[in-house]
Amino acid sequence: MKYIVFIVAAIGVPPFAFILSQNRRWIKYAFIGVVVAMCVYTQTSINFFSNENYRGSARGMEVSLAHLMALAVLLALAFVRKLKYWAPDAGYRLYVLYFLLCLPSLSAAADGMIAWYEIWKMIMLYVFYVSVFNYLAATDDLKTVTGCLGVFAIVNMLLVVKEHLAGVYQPHGVFPHQNGMAVAMHLFGTLFFAGYLMRGLRTKMGRFSLVAFACAAGGTARSYSRMALALMPIGYGLTFLLCVLKGRPRYWKRRIAPIAILGSLVMAAMMPRIIQRFQTAPESSGGTRLELARVAMEMIRDEPWRGVGINNWGIKINQPYEYAERAGRNTGRGEDFKDGIVETVYLLVGAECGLPALCAMLAWFLWYWARALALAWRMKNDKWFFVPAGLFGGMTVAYLQSCLEWVFRQQLNLICLMFMFATLSYLDKRGRDPRFSAVRARISAKPPSKEAQ
Repeated sequence: MKYIVFIVAAIGVPPFAFILSQNRRWIKYAFIGVVVAMCVYTQTSINFFSNENYRGSARGMEVSLAHLMALAVLLALAFVRKLKYWAPDAGYRLYVLYFLLCLPSLSAAADGMIAWYEIWKMIMLYVFYVSVFNYLAATDDLKTVTGCLGVFAIVNMLLVVKEHLAGVYQPHGVFPHQNGMAVAMHLFGTLFFAGYLMRGLRTKMGRFSLVAFACAAGGTARSYSRMALALMPIGYGLTFLLCVLKGRPRYWKRRIAPIAILGSLVMAAMMPRIIQRFQTAPESSGGTRLELARVAMEMIRDEPWRGVGINNWGIKINQPYEYAERAGRNTGRGEDFKDGIVETVYLLVGAECGLPALCAMLAWFLWYWARALALAWRMKNDKWFFVPAGLFGGMTVAYLQSCLEWVFRQQLNLICLMFMFATLSYLDKRGRDPRFSAVRARISAKPPSKEAQ
């Protein structure tokens, strides 16, 4: 029944997009629907050619309602001749380079279909990125985009509360795993923390940002993810410094004081459980991570240029491949050894796809990180300054957390990241492209208002 429903839905995307194109407001509602679909991503996604028991980063040819809605928005914009950017900037080109450099690993894959699952995922991410960027380019509707992201963080927190009341030790909200939720909520939390610092409680955006920030930060803390908890001060500290030193909000001391007091009280109440989480973490967890990291390094040494096959880690780590024996040599598990994926996305990409693909992925990540900082510098008098300022802090800790967890191979986390990347690409294009000159002139002509300060 699921297959039938999704096939019918996919066939219905073009006529649905044509209907949306008859009214610009309907395209906006459809874009909001993309984020609503993200809130129920697990419940509205299906793996074609599914292999649910596979221990890898993709277990099927995944299609979700969020993908279909993003595609409908993209087609609707094409129908009204507002689809102008298939290759927006250098960040996109780095992603394409990363994608192309992953393809040679197919020649080393033990299972071509399982490798295709990850390739398909990357194609769907491109569709999502282009959809968000072109919606912003056609509408300049940053208010709707930031509002949708805030609602996503609030809905996630409501589900965390529900799971907490049900006795779940580590809630995961709308995400499949608590570590994935923690890293995504870092991105959302720092974004809306910056929004609150810059706007204050006298504006609707400021009040909304405070609620969204509290929900995102609460979700990160309640995940009890050790790495996320350790990195929280870094992410929010960087965002705070960038806002105060470059954005220069007038009443930042008055705005930060209640957050500092309330946050200290909440952390004090949660501290016993947090300490327990660190003390009771099994030693085998760290040992297994180190074992798998060593095996990943050996895979890179064996196949530095093409890797062992994209999404083929779960195959190559088991018998009859020699890496099974290497992984079990320190623990004596030998032929019975079966374990999870290497908990480091960078080593995972290097092992599966080779060093050229790893370098391209690092360049792709770092380009947007540097772009966020550059935009914060350039947009100091813009009311949307808080977007790059917040994302700079959020991406810093997200990248650091991904050093110990493979969250940036999980689809919903990558969708959230693509959402942020598309927003940064649009802000950069708006400031540089002559077609956005009117917007740029209007921003530079207006001094910052008291509300924005």
